[in-house]
Amino acid sequence: MEPEVKKKNEVWEWSKALLIAFGLAAIIRFFFFTPIVVDGESMMPTLEHGDRMIVNKIGYTVGDPDRFDIIVFHAPEEKDYIKRIIGLPGDHVAYENDQLYINGEAVEEPYLDAYKQGITGTLTEDFTLEERTNESTIPEGYVFVMGDNRRASKDSRHIGLVPMDEVIGSTNFVFWPMPEAGVVN
Repeated sequence: MEPEVKKKNEVWEWSKALLIAFGLAAIIRFFFFTPIVVDGESMMPTLEHGDRMIVNKIGYTVGDPDRFDIIVFHAPEEKDYIKRIIGLPGDHVAYENDQLYINGEAVEEPYLDAYKQGITGTLTEDFTLEERTNESTIPEGYVFVMGDNRRASKDSRHIGLVPMDEVIGSTNFVFWPMPEAGVVN
């Protein structure tokens, strides 16, 4: 084979490999996983402003959300929010004396323990689902979400219930900054 023909074949092979790699990366990002940057302090202390995370976009197409999953969804303000699922379809949600009640039973939120120690007063003001959403229970296809920094979070207490078709996916893996990298609960 002539050197010029061999060089053209090598360029063509590299071009094909790069096109396939970029195509696969685009498909994976569009359909399966996507990065997100935490914007704001509403999920502190669990997540810090500027944390970079991976969003699993396929998890809820093959399974159902769980209480306390951290999700990313399209908010009414044409912006994506990151919050924690507190209430699922069929649940009644209430807060009294800084205690979460689901269907009348006290539910622990261990991810808030460290944050509650550093404040005076309550972290979460008293409320019931009816007061915030005019619903007695969460309807099918919706979730009730809250940020971990309850005093500085715009969540279902303000924007209402989140339709599951607005949920982009769940996230629990920080990949940047490196000292913070890992799974969050």
